[in-house]
Amino acid sequence: MPMGLKELARQLGLSQTTVSRALNGYPEVSEATRQRVNEAAGRLGYRPNANAIRLATGRVGAIGVALPLERSLHFGPHTSEFLSGIGERLAQDDIDILVTPIDADDEVPVYRRLAASKRVDVVILSAPTPSDARIKTLAELGMPFILHGRTESRVPHAWLDIDNEGAFHRATSHLLDLGHRRIAMVNGPAEQTFAIHREKGFRDALIERGVMPDPRLIASGRFTDEVGFRHAQNFLDQRPRPTAILAGSMMTALGVFRAIRTSGLTLGKEVSMIAHDDVFPYLNADNMVPSMSTTRSSIRAAGFRIGELALQLLAGKPVETIHELWPVELVLRQSSGPPPAA
Repeated sequence: MPMGLKELARQLGLSQTTVSRALNGYPEVSEATRQRVNEAAGRLGYRPNANAIRLATGRVGAIGVALPLERSLHFGPHTSEFLSGIGERLAQDDIDILVTPIDADDEVPVYRRLAASKRVDVVILSAPTPSDARIKTLAELGMPFILHGRTESRVPHAWLDIDNEGAFHRATSHLLDLGHRRIAMVNGPAEQTFAIHREKGFRDALIERGVMPDPRLIASGRFTDEVGFRHAQNFLDQRPRPTAILAGSMMTALGVFRAIRTSGLTLGKEVSMIAHDDVFPYLNADNMVPSMSTTRSSIRAAGFRIGELALQLLAGKPVETIHELWPVELVLRQSSGPPPAA
């Protein structure tokens, strides 16, 4: 039989109020206490009574995620990994995910409907643009929300993002250190904030070394094998061709790799590549031949953390204190090396 709140509190020597607040992420509970309570809850098999929580808090016990059918094509497997991370965290508290598909890019009517129907307690937004109309709309509706990514909106809001600018600045700098000067980039959708940040990091690294960015070596598009292949073919047809390519995702990298082989070139020797790795369990950079150099940050881990932050938001943590910028790791493997001798 699952352990109840009263017994968990007795085991820890804490009041039921303190344990409840720790489990629900209230900001007045110290981080040390919160970690101690959560560890004990997992170890002792505590499961919250979902119905009791909903009655006590007035919440419906669901978090909303809008899925624009057109925009979601930019992400493919990224979306499933992100949702899996969110679901993994919310399952610990018996909270549901309501995924709402949208035929058009305009999500605003959907959020108005969700707010009016009171079917969700908080909304998770993805794929932001610098001036994102959804931010103002949700704030005006009084609907709690958290953003995966960042915008330039001055409306206070919670967000978690990775350091896309720093990641691509570091990757480009590494290629420059190796001696590359003709470096190409296959970026994500040009209108989205993360892609803008990545291009800035790329351009800044080149300019700092006295290399002027060549617009012919910068391309944008969805994260698919076909997009990577088409853009890489265009790069490799140029003279002089690039000696290194940055790929915005592992899916894009597959297409770039295919274009390199089709051109009769060898990855890691005649053309280097560094890809961004969202850590897909079925696409391991270590297992590729040659193994792929990457900037690495798990999108599933980001989903898990956003689920956690959404619960803290509901527990009363101020939105202006929920700002997390995750560093991105640069992992060097066989696909990046010095440029071929002239």
